Amino acid sequence: MNTALASSPCFCFKESKRLEQIRGFRRTELCARAEKRNNGSNIVGEEDKKIRRRNALISGFLMASSLSLLGSTGEALAVNQGLLAGRIPGLSDPDERGFRTYRRPDDKSGGHGVGWSPIIPYSFKVPDGWEEVPVSIADLGGTEIDLRFASPKEGRLFVIVAPVRRFAELDDATIEQIGPPERVIDAFGPEVVGENVEGKVSSMETAEHSGRMYYQFEIESPHALITATAAGNRLYLFNVTGSGLQWKKHYKDLKEIAKSFRVV
Repeated sequence: MNTALASSPCFCFKESKRLEQIRGFRRTELCARAEKRNNGSNIVGEEDKKIRRRNALISGFLMASSLSLLGSTGEALAVNQGLLAGRIPGLSDPDERGFRTYRRPDDKSGGHGVGWSPIIPYSFKVPDGWEEVPVSIADLGGTEIDLRFASPKEGRLFVIVAPVRRFAELDDATIEQIGPPERVIDAFGPEVVGENVEGKVSSMETAEHSGRMYYQFEIESPHALITATAAGNRLYLFNVTGSGLQWKKHYKDLKEIAKSFRVV
């Protein structure tokens, strides 16, 4: 009996109809779920697009504002930068011989202690290709090294600006008041080159420029050209040096750099 019922055409048709309804219901349900997921994804995608557009508009506005601020206050920012520690451009364009003049900016920091007057600016000339390099408090001269320059090809230099009162009770000093050339190089040469200079000074000259006296020394080993002068309550020591090969190939330029130093 059961066998006859299972194989009857009526039963098979009804069963097939029911299965088709189930399949149709499932297809409808799956399509509804897929559509829901797609709608949700589209909503999230639209929100992402809105956020990205909003961020782009904000970034563009901020950039435009920054450029406008820099354009309208560039000179004020440049002046204020002079009050901050660190490097400040001070090189001129090259002259007809290819030398550039550096002048210490008036507002550059580096007073070497509270209560000291601003450092009187100085200048010197270097061939094109020399660049200012960072000064470290770990340097031999400590915080008294005011500036460093270097050229990978030709050599390097630094400027020491030391308080005169460290060794003399003078408020408006001249180099002559500090001492004669022999005394100055014996006292400060080791501070500049890092070792005793006794018996190593190959030349010693004096030169006067605009009423200020300069002592100029050449040290044989290590190779060094030192220019010393004083102004206000500071002693200035300008040192130009290089390796043996640099000294041999570029001595003429190094000598010209050393002789160009002026307190202005």
